[in-house]
Amino acid sequence: MTHPLVRLEDTDLTLADSEVDIRGRTVEDLSGDEVGNVDGLIIDEDERRVRFIEVSCGAFLGFGGGERLVPADAITRVGDSVVQISPERIRVAAGPAYDPDAVLEQQYYEDVYVYYDYPPLWAPGYKHPGTFSL
Repeated sequence: MTHPLVRLEDTDLTLADSEVDIRGRTVEDLSGDEVGNVDGLIIDEDERRVRFIEVSCGAFLGFGGGERLVPADAITRVGDSVVQISPERIRVAAGPAYDPDAVLEQQYYEDVYVYYDYPPLWAPGYKHPGTFSL
């Protein structure tokens, strides 16, 4: 990974278009099942791109609640109050936990990409879907 990733809240950057600020919106999977809420955005500060959304999940089918990162590539639709993602609710709930206070290494982000079957942003030929710009 060429650039470290940081929480948008930990920078003085803002989104280029406040209309696309999805923080606080409900996250749903493709079936319309509620996954949680967007608590934050993880960005590549140098490239000014959102790379992950921070999703706050409730406990589900024996999986504990808490924070999970989902690649921004998984966003399929953004509505006025809802962000739709392609992974199912159970997959997100069972995904790698995220601690906003921890310093995360490239391996953690790579594990998240692999878990959701997306190529890491530093992989050859990776093309950002262009959902969010700063």
